[in-house]
Amino acid sequence: MAIHGRKPRSAALRFQTYLDTSDITRQKPEKSLVKGGKRCSGRNAHGRITVRHRGGGAKRKYRLIDFNRAERDVPGKVAFVEYDPNRNVRIGLVVYANGAKKYILLPQGLKVGSPVFAGEKAEAKDGNCLPLRNIPIGFTVHNIEITPGSGGKFARSAGTSAQFVAKNEQHATLKMPSGEVRMVSLDCWATVGVLGNGEYKNISWGKAGRVRHLGFRPSVRGMAMNPVDHPMGGGEGRSKSGSHPVSPWGKGCKGTRTRVRKNALIIRRRRA
Repeated sequence: MAIHGRKPRSAALRFQTYLDTSDITRQKPEKSLVKGGKRCSGRNAHGRITVRHRGGGAKRKYRLIDFNRAERDVPGKVAFVEYDPNRNVRIGLVVYANGAKKYILLPQGLKVGSPVFAGEKAEAKDGNCLPLRNIPIGFTVHNIEITPGSGGKFARSAGTSAQFVAKNEQHATLKMPSGEVRMVSLDCWATVGVLGNGEYKNISWGKAGRVRHLGFRPSVRGMAMNPVDHPMGGGEGRSKSGSHPVSPWGKGCKGTRTRVRKNALIIRRRRA
């Protein structure tokens, strides 16, 4: 997928780039698979901010994605390729032989008319979903369940996939996009292939306003604050004071390990 530049009619447009959208075949989403939603702006169920610097942004409707691939043993075809404002990968509207319609994350190589199938006896090819037990070693997979029946959780963003490294009697060993190597139950389902739109990470946003449209608010450096607002604030001029970088609440925020409980299924962490 190509990246296009803009004519430098202004300083903001000089370094701005955007993705080619010629692969999108329909502009309006399927009505039955869309719902409205209220933004949480980084807040949890109690209304407390758990992710900072979120808020605003363009209005968007949520597309209901079939992460479980619920239509099992029913053949389907990709009817449309669509843009989803809630994620950086394209989605495909699949129409099944029984009349059901579902959205799936679109892997590379799939286009309008491509057949897809989900089932234990499905062929291990791009777009097909089957248990890890039935996928050959060495294949790349995405939309991987973390526990059987939970729906896909791993490797769901543009251009990502996990490498199927090995398997034993109970677990499959996967190398994640982050570099982490972990084990997942063989009864978990995954979709074969690499997700498309991989050039997304190379976009140059060009101006702050374009990032605000995505719902990201500005971030202020701790060193620029007063001592009352941040542990790294204050001082006559710039001062790092020899201390390690921390969050506003004093927790290490750059490479400091905060995990207490160990997970036996993680063989190698993404940071050695």
